[in-house]
Amino acid sequence: MMALTATACCKQADTQSRQEAALEVINTRVSVRQFTGDKLTEAQIETILRAGMSAPTAVNKQPWAFVVVDEQEVLDRLNEALPSSRIGNGASHAIVVCGDMQKALEGEAQGYWVEDTSAATENMLLAAHALGLGSLWVGVYPIMEKVNAVSQIIGSPEHIVPMCLVVLGVPNEQPAVKDKFKAENIHFNRW
Repeated sequence: MMALTATACCKQADTQSRQEAALEVINTRVSVRQFTGDKLTEAQIETILRAGMSAPTAVNKQPWAFVVVDEQEVLDRLNEALPSSRIGNGASHAIVVCGDMQKALEGEAQGYWVEDTSAATENMLLAAHALGLGSLWVGVYPIMEKVNAVSQIIGSPEHIVPMCLVVLGVPNEQPAVKDKFKAENIHFNRW
């Protein structure tokens, strides 16, 4: 009987610890725009990609594709096309998060690919932060000039639509955490 109580106690402590760690990562994630130039490892990139692919997705269609960029020439071209990306500030990698229209739902629901890839992007940002890395979400879609530029740089086929970039690196700054909670943005039951 005592062993059962001790086990239950350990499970409760473990659950509380996991909850606190998860909420800490969510509440302290910031956009990093300055990096050291140090390269990330393949294991770190795989961990980030696995987190992205763990995101929820409408009807489990998983209409995403990821282009991992670590070649300096390609990073430079992305930086030139998207100056807000800050890739030139020492970023090690960029992951181009894309929608795969061949995997997207059909008809009116096709637009859910945007939500699915956005959820994947947020998971990757949180995973990078949990690993102690810096990251920055850089919008591409729906601005067609940016979509076309990134498509050309990565050589994507027509059915692949670049949604955004996740710029990654070892952080060389520690931006202040912002409390973005605003009670006036909350409504209950109806507006």
